[in-house]
Amino acid sequence: MNNIKENTRVIGLIQMTSSNDSNENLQAAIDSIRKAAGKGAQIICLPELFLSNYFCQTENPKNFSLAEPIPGPTSLVMAQLAKELEVVLIVPLFEKRTEGIYHNSAVVIDADGSIVGTYRKMHIPDDPCFYEKYYFTPGDNGFKSFSTRYGKVGVLICWDQWFPEAARLTALTGAQFLFYPTAIGYQECDRMESPRQISAWETIQKSHAISNGLFLASVNRGGKESDLTFWGRSFICDPFGEILKQANGSEPQIILATCSLPEIESVRQNWPFLRDRRIDSYEHLNKIFLDPDE
Repeated sequence: MNNIKENTRVIGLIQMTSSNDSNENLQAAIDSIRKAAGKGAQIICLPELFLSNYFCQTENPKNFSLAEPIPGPTSLVMAQLAKELEVVLIVPLFEKRTEGIYHNSAVVIDADGSIVGTYRKMHIPDDPCFYEKYYFTPGDNGFKSFSTRYGKVGVLICWDQWFPEAARLTALTGAQFLFYPTAIGYQECDRMESPRQISAWETIQKSHAISNGLFLASVNRGGKESDLTFWGRSFICDPFGEILKQANGSEPQIILATCSLPEIESVRQNWPFLRDRRIDSYEHLNKIFLDPDE
């Protein structure tokens, strides 16, 4: 049973490798969640699309059979687990909304086993080995945070992490914690560039924590799948952008960090980015491009 300490929360990230056996992946996730909860984790997040291999490396209609509804088999199993362990779970899933409409989603389950809500990935990439536009309809329920027993949880997914607008809008809904379930890696042809890619990936996410004054947690998958090597390196950082805990490489790991809630207010008081926003001058953010000649 988790006892809530007034001013702290413990975040747990499950960095894992995934096979093509969904039952095996689900059991590995359950085992890791139990271990994380046993070490005191109160809010636990799994990687993007953890139930299977990262199937978006190819465009194959057979992969649609991997999708499931929400609520559905996996979310109901996880709801029972959350209730038993009294933890909040963030469970990324390939969601079948209806025939022909599928989403890259994450369901948020509260510590009493209730499903608080679902976030559907808004930014959908289409790059070599990341053919997500073939599978996923962009989310249509906006950027939001979810009230849970242990605080207000915001969720964005992978490609979302490069867009400051997504982090800001989620923060404006009251999020104290911003989670990024992720499946990011490099192709063999980019192996020499991977250190720069990893550095940029970490930098952009730490900047979201700083500019919005909240705790941020990014959980990546690890291992090599076909032409992609997922670099792992899941991490949790504070509102100052300092890393509290980071996975060492790409092997399966559980990382935990204790977050002091008063830090949010303290950082926002000293770096009042939210206070000093010029919302009267941002109307052009709804445009794709500003032509200097217009």
